Amino acid sequence: MDGSKEGGGEDEESVREVLRDRLRLSSISLAQSQALRDGMEVSEPVLACIADLSFKYAEQLAIDVEQFARHAGRKYVNMEDVILSAHRNEQLARSLRSFSNGIKVKEPQSEKKRKKTSSRKEEKAAPSTIHVLDL
Repeated sequence: MDGSKEGGGEDEESVREVLRDRLRLSSISLAQSQALRDGMEVSEPVLACIADLSFKYAEQLAIDVEQFARHAGRKYVNMEDVILSAHRNEQLARSLRSFSNGIKVKEPQSEKKRKKTSSRKEEKAAPSTIHVLDL
């Protein structure tokens, strides 16, 4: 993202700036919302500092997560990489594990697993079993 790549360098940098600005605005909005909820006021310089810190943290997090995936020999980041990146903050790691487990429960089985499951059921089912569709 240093702009040295031919063709897409400027586009990549502009996308990075848009994402940075969106993250900063979201951080400011969250901080203001939490301050209002707690009956406090937050000054503009503090909001700017929170926004900058959140972006720097997100950048470092992205680097760490990418390195965990690369260390595991993968080209793509998965949830375990994200959880690993939170190892310094036990409460965050616990929250991420809980979130991940919730996603896994809701996740539909892959086609491969469905085929295996259905073939096992067919093998176990008695030959006289008839499947009736609900009307």
